[in-house]
Amino acid sequence: MEENIKSTCLHDEHIALGAKMSPFAGFDMPIQYEGITPEHLAVRKEVGMFDVSHMGEIFISGTDAEKFVNHIFTNDVVDMVSGKILYGMMCYPDGGVVDDLLVYKYADKFLLVVNAANIDKDYEWMINQSESFDVCIDNQSERWGQIAIQGPKAEETLGKVLPQLAEKSSLLGFYEFFQEGEYIISRTGYTGEDGFEVYATTVDTVSLWKSLLKIGVAPCGLGCRDTLRFEAGLPLYGDELSADISPVMAGLSMFCKLDKENFIGKEALVNQKTNGTAKKLVGIEIADKAIPRAGYPVELEDGTEVGVVTTGYHSISLDKSICFALVNSDYSKLGTPLWIHIRKKTFPGVVVKKRFYQTNYKK
Repeated sequence: MEENIKSTCLHDEHIALGAKMSPFAGFDMPIQYEGITPEHLAVRKEVGMFDVSHMGEIFISGTDAEKFVNHIFTNDVVDMVSGKILYGMMCYPDGGVVDDLLVYKYADKFLLVVNAANIDKDYEWMINQSESFDVCIDNQSERWGQIAIQGPKAEETLGKVLPQLAEKSSLLGFYEFFQEGEYIISRTGYTGEDGFEVYATTVDTVSLWKSLLKIGVAPCGLGCRDTLRFEAGLPLYGDELSADISPVMAGLSMFCKLDKENFIGKEALVNQKTNGTAKKLVGIEIADKAIPRAGYPVELEDGTEVGVVTTGYHSISLDKSICFALVNSDYSKLGTPLWIHIRKKTFPGVVVKKRFYQTNYKK
């Protein structure tokens, strides 16, 4: 393993299962076990589990906790009900994205779940913004492990391995959570399917993983986590959101409450929403089985480059080649013909909705 690469509490379990490992977000993580396709289909059709212990958990408490979180977060946490979760972003003053994250509301504090690669950056950003606020910012990322249980049978599966929490878990609505002792159970997911996240101590996380294996739950790597989230139209920080790709450009304005009190980046985002942006993120379906990859040029028929692919796959669920691409706004309208330059050839495509795959799960 490379120097300075971290490992999660489940690292030994992945090695024992023969997982293909690779550095991801500063961690040595499993990319696949049996293979991306069977793992992807396990989640779409039944249930699969992911080690997401690399994600960060930062707690915000203190007299000004609500005021502070609302200041750094694009969504609106004022009067948020305890047990609810919101998705949104932390932005720079120019509207670029520091990170996209989930905010969990407790009665007396907030939990911010951030991307693994951004834990240190996010923590430092929060500390630097907190000078005029009475808050405690507690980075507990090293303390918690996390397993995501995803798929149509997720609720049934969770009930088998944590029967003492089965009833409360089944009552959770989408984007809700509860904490019971050393367990935090939430129902969000990053696959387009029903799903739960179980946060626990590192010791309990290992025990839970073994229990899930024992009842036949498919271990899934980050390879199919990417194909699943992509089909469901969900962004990945660094690809569809970044310091250079704002929420407005990414089509995520609904998670930016531009009518709330001032927050970092608000002025820039209001300006973008009002006056438009030079580029927009779109979905493209390709009329061929050639696979578009991140970085491939997006062109007009005459070869003029008008954008670049951010994520692309031959969809496992749909048997179609599809991609996200950041393109000049003039070519972002649904139905616009565009061409993807793949190696030495170009392949015709058309702009479509970014949510390529719609599951039957009713949230």
